[in-house]
Amino acid sequence: MTQVTRGRTGTADHGGGVRSIEVPIPDNPLGHTLVYVVDTDRGPVLVDTGWDDPTSWDTLAEGLRRLGTDVADIHGVVLTHHHPDHHGLSGRVREASGAWLAMHAADTAVVRRTREAEPAAWLEYLEAKLAAAGAPESHLAPLRRARPSRSLPGLRAALPDREIVPGDLLPLPGRRLRAIWTPGHTPGHVCLHLEERHPAGRPGHGRLFSGDHLLPGISPHIGLYEDPESAAETDPLGDYVSSLERVGRLGVAEVLPAHQHTFTDAAGRVRELLSHHESRLAGLLALLSQPLTPWDLAVRMEWNRPWAEIPYGSRNIAVSEAEAHVRRLVKGGLAEPVPGTRPVAYRAL
Repeated sequence: MTQVTRGRTGTADHGGGVRSIEVPIPDNPLGHTLVYVVDTDRGPVLVDTGWDDPTSWDTLAEGLRRLGTDVADIHGVVLTHHHPDHHGLSGRVREASGAWLAMHAADTAVVRRTREAEPAAWLEYLEAKLAAAGAPESHLAPLRRARPSRSLPGLRAALPDREIVPGDLLPLPGRRLRAIWTPGHTPGHVCLHLEERHPAGRPGHGRLFSGDHLLPGISPHIGLYEDPESAAETDPLGDYVSSLERVGRLGVAEVLPAHQHTFTDAAGRVRELLSHHESRLAGLLALLSQPLTPWDLAVRMEWNRPWAEIPYGSRNIAVSEAEAHVRRLVKGGLAEPVPGTRPVAYRAL
């Protein structure tokens, strides 16, 4: 592994013109997002930016100064996905520097939908999704009460001005950074393959900025981000598994994730995550010996804490994850919806 030189304010030098800044995420157990600074012939390019919060902005700006540059010097921003701990500060970076912002079209579509939605309409949609998943009235009532005035983070996130095209090299003068489409965590999540010799000479095919797709100690949330106007039903877990296998075949020397720490055994971590989801699907199939809704499944699934201790917002995420796994079982011919049930319950075949 590269000898990482760590500095003040949570900065680190990963060698080969790649450095990172720990940008805090307010009130979140993840703690921070690792924003990477990649030197190019036209100036530094950021991989992600961090959460839109005054403390996060100050940390990013100070970190850049510690690394010998400034927000105004940023040439471009490559966004691994649209989540606010990655995309949140990109608009401020663009305003301060004139930098371009690049994102995959599928996630740009999510950003555009949320920008165009009124908070009340978005909350109404969320309430309907949760009701269809079997959420009880006690969980739906707070959403209904919040509709008239609730302001939601991320609804006015910056629109990217460049599209990341899978397989293409990104416009980083003097560098070879190739986009790898890795849907699952979000529909337009990308990993970024730095196709250059490892600075410490480690064997392997360059380095991988993995965003949230491949983390050393966390299994990322598999999310549902469907267009409310579309009847199409997605299979995000199937997409994620395929994406993991694709990344595992790259044979990279080192992974630079957006959270936790860098690591080297990408293929081994891919195997662990594939095994995790296989086990989770098997556990769900056992639960579906009786008809259950996605909400029922989420309540019974194993999480990092008991269901009673999971915060309200995190329960919504858990239900989404349960539904994504049920869809994978249905698509694989292992489960089916029970005819006539409302909300829809599922059972094993």
